[in-house]
Amino acid sequence: MSILKKIGNFYSISAPIPQSDDVGTPKGEKRYRRLAFESFVAATLGYSLYYVCRTSLNVMKKPIIDSGFLDAAELGVIGSALLFAYAIGKAVNGFVCDYCNIKRFMATGLTISLLVNLTMGLLGFVDSAVPTAVIFAIFIVLWAINGWSQSMGSPPAIISLSRWFPLSRRGTFYGIFSASHNLGEFFSFLFVGNVVLAAGWQWGFVGSAVAGAIGVTLVLLLLHDTPQSKGLPAIETIAHEKAQSDLSTSQIQKQVLLTPAVWVLAGASAFMYISRYAINGWGMLFLEEVKGFDSQTAVWIISINALLGIFGTVLSGWFSDSLFKGDRRVPALIFGVMNTVALLLFIYGGNALWVNVLAMSLFGIAMGVLICFLGGLMAVDIVPRKATGAALGIVGIASYIAAGLQDVISGWLIERGTTTLADGSREYDFTWVTIFWITASIISFLLPLLNWKYGKKDRED
Repeated sequence: MSILKKIGNFYSISAPIPQSDDVGTPKGEKRYRRLAFESFVAATLGYSLYYVCRTSLNVMKKPIIDSGFLDAAELGVIGSALLFAYAIGKAVNGFVCDYCNIKRFMATGLTISLLVNLTMGLLGFVDSAVPTAVIFAIFIVLWAINGWSQSMGSPPAIISLSRWFPLSRRGTFYGIFSASHNLGEFFSFLFVGNVVLAAGWQWGFVGSAVAGAIGVTLVLLLLHDTPQSKGLPAIETIAHEKAQSDLSTSQIQKQVLLTPAVWVLAGASAFMYISRYAINGWGMLFLEEVKGFDSQTAVWIISINALLGIFGTVLSGWFSDSLFKGDRRVPALIFGVMNTVALLLFIYGGNALWVNVLAMSLFGIAMGVLICFLGGLMAVDIVPRKATGAALGIVGIASYIAAGLQDVISGWLIERGTTTLADGSREYDFTWVTIFWITASIISFLLPLLNWKYGKKDRED
């Protein structure tokens, strides 16, 4: 057997085993609930620790710039390398993961990511012995590898929700799961940020690697591939849903590629990700250089965005399932407008601490809801269960290409507006870059209006 075939077999979806005798009994129902809950916990916490390994560089931009090692434009290129690689990987791995053992797939990606973070931290300690240009090139390559490995996180996590939970409850659990983005960002800004403040940016990468190792352990211990691999019926049988389409997974994936509504949502998510990554990637620099906050206060203000986002994501799926009967349109519009208002308040609301805290609170709640809806759930709602990964892949590649372009464009606009004074200090002008961020935010809530005919879960399995 060839090596490639062995690898393919290792990652292929688990074969079903004969159904257990407890199927259809209270004992079997209890076992199903336990396995489903374990998978949910592993997907949510595991993916939040993925995020720590992804967003670590955002916390370190200011100290790296202050050290003179790299400037804003160079950090923009490094950051975009991750996002471009992630965008391509999200599309490829989304389609591939529909066929995969999600436990092994997700654990592999996070293992690679933590090793990249560890390597970059170690390289940071020897930067004086290696030319800066060489380190810069290595960082671009390593961060691109991290981007690809990061794309192996959300497809298996979300597919686990599709495989283990019925349609009637999927929005609720998807909303809670989406808090993993914000939880991971909060861990990153708070934990990694404090490590950087205490010990330097090199140790920040090491701390991220430790967080990744914890995530790998959770995934390996608690994530389960399919109900059938545990001697249970498919979720459609457990939930008494109608049978899935007889079409193959590849045929359904091709149909998804030709669905205009999925591409509209991908575009909306792309513009939403521009404003999201603008704040997460450059918000601290904006607070420090334009509004005069110290590094510790800036970390705290931006971390509020991530923390309050948890509240938005946890509630988003539940209230759209319960109050709007699965219709995501109206709440997506409301929170899209709220996202733009929060961004305007953050940029133009002045230097008062309470104003910036309020702006980041509103931004975090709105972004939490939008990550859940525009970032995946609305697309997943309108495609068959077999093509969950494909829908996520389409939305993902659009979102992260946009996020990558944002990092390059924002870095260029910031650097272009920077003036070096006679004493060697730098004066920043964020005028044009903030207009870019606000425009993207407005487009993100206007685009979904084109999909208004897709109300409730308009899909066929």
